[in-house]
Amino acid sequence: MSLNTPDINEVLNESKTIAIVGCSASEYRTSNYIAKFLKERGYTIIPVNPAEIEILREKCYSELNDIPLETSIDVVNVFRSSEHTAGVVEEVLEWNKKTGQNPVVWTQLDVSSDEAEQIAEES
Repeated sequence: MSLNTPDINEVLNESKTIAIVGCSASEYRTSNYIAKFLKERGYTIIPVNPAEIEILREKCYSELNDIPLETSIDVVNVFRSSEHTAGVVEEVLEWNKKTGQNPVVWTQLDVSSDEAEQIAEES
């Protein structure tokens, strides 16, 4: 399901904490730029990347389900290629079962996965 502009604005206005799956430590990568942009605008960011310990002075987690359960996550912003999107959606569903939270899953414009959409719609 895609969101229109009013829906996107509502998500951003109501969100405080954004997990960024595939966040890069390289300032030249889009994921790092977006994480920095969000952090500078007052959002709490949670970088997720198994190859990093810290990004933008924030603790980095290997996977979504390594984040402490008491952490509230409003949005999971995915910077992974299409073939990894279904796995991220499955992690979000596991997070939902453990915490009762239902964060918005946000992929990038050029990322599409019928499998991920089907998993999300069936849940």
